[in-house]
Amino acid sequence: MSIIHVTDCFLPRLGGIEVQVAGLAGAQREAGEQVHVVTATRLAEQPPGYQVHRVAMRLPWNLPVHPRAGKHIDRILSEVRPDVVYAHVGAISPFAWSGIRTSLRLGLPTVAVVHSMWDPSVQRAYRWLDRVGGWTRTPLVLGAVSTAAADRMRAALPGVEVSVVPNGITPTQWRGGADPRPDDSVHVVSVGRLAPRKQPMRLLEVLREAQRQVGNLRATIAGDGPEMASMRRYLRRHGMDWVSLPGRLDRAGISRLLAGADVFVNPTVAEAFGLATLEARTAGVPVVARPGTGVTDFVRDGVEGVLTDDLVGGVVRLAGDHAERRRIAQHNRETEPNCTWPRVLEALRACADKAQCRTPAA
Repeated sequence: MSIIHVTDCFLPRLGGIEVQVAGLAGAQREAGEQVHVVTATRLAEQPPGYQVHRVAMRLPWNLPVHPRAGKHIDRILSEVRPDVVYAHVGAISPFAWSGIRTSLRLGLPTVAVVHSMWDPSVQRAYRWLDRVGGWTRTPLVLGAVSTAAADRMRAALPGVEVSVVPNGITPTQWRGGADPRPDDSVHVVSVGRLAPRKQPMRLLEVLREAQRQVGNLRATIAGDGPEMASMRRYLRRHGMDWVSLPGRLDRAGISRLLAGADVFVNPTVAEAFGLATLEARTAGVPVVARPGTGVTDFVRDGVEGVLTDDLVGGVVRLAGDHAERRRIAQHNRETEPNCTWPRVLEALRACADKAQCRTPAA
């Protein structure tokens, strides 16, 4: 099968969409598929095994947009004539939507996979666009990366079918023995982009209050982003020298961090999936996260971690109960989440089958 992935952003940019598209392309290539990636990322990497087509301009901050994207995507799709086009969409993804429009116009089976949680304003926007353009009445097949994200889409577009196509990982890459602890403190970790929507400042408030109640925490928050300077000022202002901000870590660095972690915290309210959280859960780390997010597809309250809007209470609970931490950690290490690449590819192929059935023969 010949496959094209259309995505605004691609490696070396780091985010849920970028990492997952690269992972999907690699897994599909290993399965014997012919894979292409079309992206607006100007400095996009060219991994081995498949072709990356850059449709990009030199813009401030390397913004992944192109005013004539449709023309260039048309040329690529016409040359490759793929069996299916997968477009990867965030809340607003102009390049991916250009790919969707072009693919549908060329009569190609097309699947849009949404990687974000539609908030009320985004729901209203897509509802209005559907009334104006009727895009849900095209052969387009819709998917989302989690049950929570799919539910937001269904609420915006009543009666529209939305499949769940989760993000994927290779569990063996994250399994390993726990590192010996240097002291008796409880090591709380978090990994993610330090951007406002990920709520890293709220995480610092949670850690500060949990430390006041427990008194034996140390914490590491890995990642980079626009909130880094504010976070450093907060730590200095409150004397939180027990919190480390190492910046962005590669996969090996994250694996080492998780091997020495006692608790993983994801503070995000509108988390569409939570790839770093899945990695932590697979590595055996008990998770504290919010209910009603994509995390609930692979973390159950009291089983793989604690799901609560009271994040301070969740951290305090696990920090103060060594037996519960040990029980959850053992369960997480011994069980496999339902997000492995074979299962992800199966869900994606089901979407492709629907798209091929809906698309009239050329």
